[in-house]
Formats: sequence, structure tokens, C-alpha cells
Amino acid sequence: MENTQQNNNQALEPGQAAAKAALLAECDRLAAAGVAFVAVHFDGYGDDGTTEEVKCYDAESYAWGEHEPVKHDASHLQEHFEALVPFGYENDCGGFGDVVLDVSARTLTVERNDRFEDYTTTTYEV
Repeated sequence: MENTQQNNNQALEPGQAAAKAALLAECDRLAAAGVAFVAVHFDGYGDDGTTEEVKCYDAESYAWGEHEPVKHDASHLQEHFEALVPFGYENDCGGFGDVVLDVSARTLTVERNDRFEDYTTTTYEV
């Protein structure tokens, strides 16, 4: 598996930049509520995909499915998170991943995993 990381200085589209600013502006309120991470998980294939509801966590780290979310309503942030979900994750074999706000570090991370099909061909005469 290849792990690639894009340059943090990559220019965001205007809608993505606005979403990032709106999410980072919520960090003080989230921290005061005891929230350490806010995340949205996305998954898709065959030209169809879904984005889950925004969930908040008070864990030391974030990894999808490892911790139970805390009861904090962050639904007003859904649109901002969805603006950062990578385009095309649902195409062909699809992809999945997370958009994660680290509240204390005030950083946003997008992790995208792409699925793909592969095959080998062997031809021989008998």
C-alpha cells in the first residue's frame, strides 16, 4: 500500500476554504464542551456514495470505528465537513475515508482510501 500526503499549502477551492475557516472557528466551543475530535466518515462505490452524520469524540486519538461518539450536537457543521469530502470517492470501485477536525491542534485532515481492481493474465501453449 502506498501512503501519500499532499502538500499542506495546496490551494483550496473557495467553498472548501470557507468550510475550513468555519470549522476552525468552532474549536473553542467544541473544546469547552469536552470534544477532542469531530469527524465525518464517507464511503462509496459504483457511482454512489454516502457521508455519515457528524460525530464528536473525546478520545486521545481518532480512528473510525474505534471509539464511541459523545453526545454533542454538531449537526450544524455537517455542510462544512461535506464540502471537504474529496470529489469522486464514489466512482468505479469507490473509496472511503474520513474528514477529521482535531480540536486542540486546530487542524483538519482528510484521509481518502481508494479501492481498485487488479488482475494478471497468463498465456501459455499446451
